[in-house]
Amino acid sequence: MAGALYIVPTPIGNLEDITLRALRVLKEVDLIAAEDTRHTQHLLNHFGITTALTSYHEHNEKEKAGKLVERIKAGATIALVSDAGTPAIADPGFRLIETAIAANVAIVPLPGAAALLTVLSASGLPTDRFFFAGFLPAKKSARAAKLSALSEQSATLVFYEAPHRLRETLSDLLRLLGDRQIVVGREVSKLHEEFLRGTVSEVAARLASRELKGEITIVIHGASAPSAVSRAELSSAIERLASGGAGVKQVADMLSERYRLPRREAYRMVLESKHRREPK
Repeated sequence: MAGALYIVPTPIGNLEDITLRALRVLKEVDLIAAEDTRHTQHLLNHFGITTALTSYHEHNEKEKAGKLVERIKAGATIALVSDAGTPAIADPGFRLIETAIAANVAIVPLPGAAALLTVLSASGLPTDRFFFAGFLPAKKSARAAKLSALSEQSATLVFYEAPHRLRETLSDLLRLLGDRQIVVGREVSKLHEEFLRGTVSEVAARLASRELKGEITIVIHGASAPSAVSRAELSSAIERLASGGAGVKQVADMLSERYRLPRREAYRMVLESKHRREPK
């Protein structure tokens, strides 16, 4: 293995979630940069891996990133891991990856576990377009500002949240986004895995008297198409976009995004408009 930075996902719960390739890389690299060396040591012990560990977390990544990249440039192979899931996805890792890219060293990402994709895949909500917003802010005012900014986003929304803030967040979601369909995934891939489905108010009512623990992922339906858009306004928008040189698919995509229309309906309307404009 030549000098390189390997981005290695680790299990979000069940240890069997780790890939064979990830195990091989963890065995063969010279060093593992871990968010919490004690946590990662348990994983390594389980699989009989003896590779050396070094700490790399949000409090030391600024000073540590350069040192690790220098080792890679000298020929070392380093695996980056977080406590669970894919590094740099709402976890430390971005600065090290950014520094490695600037130094033109090889970066090898391995596919693997991520809570956001695991819960999204089981949500039953639209998955063709989604917006991952990471952890919501802890402060109520900042959280409200972030949710307000996303209130008209038509893509399915995905958040991470701490269990002790979930009830307050559900209240904010109901107030700022409305009573949409929602899925709350708790302790995914662990012994007490749970999915709560329904409207925001229904899920909030079910959780009102419960003491919550564990990792939380929220998936909520995107904003619905407005009902007040007139056909004349849509026709005008199609002609304006088409006159700029955009093709049928591009116009349909822009129409769907701007007016939150189903893509099939937007495509049909653009085709009809195109046929009307064509010389007979």
